[in-house]
Formats: sequence, structure tokens, C-alpha cells
Amino acid sequence: MNALASTSHEAVATLGALIGVGLGPGDPELVTVKAARLIGAANVVAFFAKRGRASHARAIAAPYLAPGCEEIALLYPVTTEIPFDQPEYVSSLQRFYEDCVMRIRAVLEAGRDVTLLCEGDPLLYGSFMHMFARLDARFRVEICAGVSGMSGCFAAARQPMAWGDDILTVLPATLDEDRLASRLAETDAAVVMKLGGNFAKLRRAMTRAGVIDRAIYVERGAMPGEKIMRFADKRDDEAPYFSMALVPGRGRRP
Repeated sequence: MNALASTSHEAVATLGALIGVGLGPGDPELVTVKAARLIGAANVVAFFAKRGRASHARAIAAPYLAPGCEEIALLYPVTTEIPFDQPEYVSSLQRFYEDCVMRIRAVLEAGRDVTLLCEGDPLLYGSFMHMFARLDARFRVEICAGVSGMSGCFAAARQPMAWGDDILTVLPATLDEDRLASRLAETDAAVVMKLGGNFAKLRRAMTRAGVIDRAIYVERGAMPGEKIMRFADKRDDEAPYFSMALVPGRGRRP
């Protein structure tokens, strides 16, 4: 029994580890000390990107990358071109994530660690979670927390978000209009993500919920090209991937 346990332990020890590193909201100076250390020590780094575009995660991590480290680019086959609830979108992303797993697993099985660069925090609406769910049972996985994108937007907008016993709700704008309006009406404060293609719907939901006059629109918070304005003052319905809507709380204060 002891010999078998020892053999199993040695086999696991020869495998590489997957290290998910949160990079924060976009400003390289908001990368944590621990994240910078892990990135600098990495021999193999992986990162997601839209096909045909530079990786935002890699750009954030660039000041900390070790010279000559191996890079694995994981390129999405589709992002917003197809509605997320369409079978074609689901099957395409499933195949993509399985391919990513195969590429990362090959490195881990060779006994080498893979540091996966993650925008924001690895466990908040991030693609790292799909790798974690598929690889955690077999390989050692380490996670380095990052400053969330929403925290970066709070600071950029100079908005205290939750006072006293305020309830803060995080919503994806992909919800249908009725659910958005209901959730916005019943909470004290809200962060709304995934605005692209959903802005007009969110505007209607905020109006119905009675929160549009105190909502803030943040585009590229804590990044170059940052824009901040009252949500009601935004006249068009275009919103890039890196955008959020904030509804600050107004709760109990001393």
C-alpha cells in the first residue's frame, strides 16, 4: 500500500502545474506584487485573445515577462459575432476550450508549469475557469487573485459603490429586459457587465427600474482611452467589450 501511494505521489509530482494569474483591470501598475513575481518566473505563459487581434492580457503582463519565455496564444474562434445562446456559438466554444485543454495538458504532462494570464480576477467571468474546470481533477492548479475589472471602474469613476448594509448586485447585460429591470429595481447598488450589443436593452431596463439618473457609464476603466460619463448622457448604443455600467448605492452612513 505504501509503495503504491509513493508511486502515485511521484507520478503526480512529475506533472506541471497550471497557474492562473489575475492581472487586474488593465493598468500594468495594478498588477499585484505576487502576480508580477509569478509572471517573471514563468517559463511558459498562455493567454487568450480574439483571432486577428493582440492579446489584452499579454499587453498588461508585458513589463513582467521573462525574456525568452515560451508563449501559447489561445485564439477565440468567435466572440460577439454569434449570439451566445445559439447552438453554433456553444458548440464552437466547446471545441475551442477542448483544444486549449489539449495544448495546455501536453505541456503539463511534460512536467512544465503553465502560467495562464487572466484579465481582472481569474474566477470572475473569466475563460480561465473553463480550463480550471477541465484540468483541476488531474493537475495541480494554483490561483493568484487579481484586482477585478469592476474595482478598477469604481476607482476610475470615483464612485463609492456600497454603503453600510447596501446589497451590491452584479448583472450580465445579456439577461432579458424584464429580468434586468427587476434585478435593478430590487437591489441597492449594481454593476452591469457585458454591455456590447445589449446597450439599448439596458437603457430601457434602467429607465423602467428608475435608476438611470444615477447610473454611470465607464469605458476602458483603468486603461488608455478611458471614458466616464453619466449613463443617461450617452447618446449612442455602442459599447466595447471593456465597458460597464455602475449604479452606486445610497445606503446607511454614520
